[in-house]
Amino acid sequence: MGDQNHGIDPVRMKEYAEEIKQIQQTGTEIAIVIGGGNIFRGVSGASKGMDRVQADYMGMLATVINGLALQSALENADVPTRLQTAIRIEAIAEPFIRRRATRHLEKGRVVIFGSGTGNPYFTTDSAAVLRAIEINADVILKGTRVDGIYNKDPEKNKEAIKFDSLSFDEVLKKGLKVMDTTAFTLSQENNLPIIVFDMNTKGNLSRIINGENIGTHVI
Repeated sequence: MGDQNHGIDPVRMKEYAEEIKQIQQTGTEIAIVIGGGNIFRGVSGASKGMDRVQADYMGMLATVINGLALQSALENADVPTRLQTAIRIEAIAEPFIRRRATRHLEKGRVVIFGSGTGNPYFTTDSAAVLRAIEINADVILKGTRVDGIYNKDPEKNKEAIKFDSLSFDEVLKKGLKVMDTTAFTLSQENNLPIIVFDMNTKGNLSRIINGENIGTHVI
């Protein structure tokens, strides 16, 4: 959204594309699971009386819109991409096929996964972990508006304390919100580390790839 109340900010999209391009040029294989909250949130729609399943499918379609926008921005920056979706929409995207996604990554293409898991009641957090496991990813980078995990909401509490690193067990004991429970448990069971970082600070993505201690590491 950038500084807008909804929709897609082309300036912010271009910034993200440039950040992704920088690490793609190092030979890093990149897959992206994209959300759709800037357009529609299924949970929000359901809370206003809409059928939850219908609302979740609307949210999935919103992620496809964002995926198309990001794909366009990346291709404008000369980054080869493929958009794959869990819901079949062959006119605009490939269906998700694990082996095909892996082959795209091997060829240096950025793969964008849209429409979440393709199932209602599952978040894009769950989709991110599921796809990461399927493609044998080394780490999940969760981009947010804040620079890591805190003991309190840093946007509401100036005394919030940031954690540089945490174990999965520490996150559970402290009751910290990193991902939804399903996604977090799946990541823990598969020993898939998570790095939570500020995606709106220029250069953060490259710093993480270069091994700098950015954000909060959950291992």
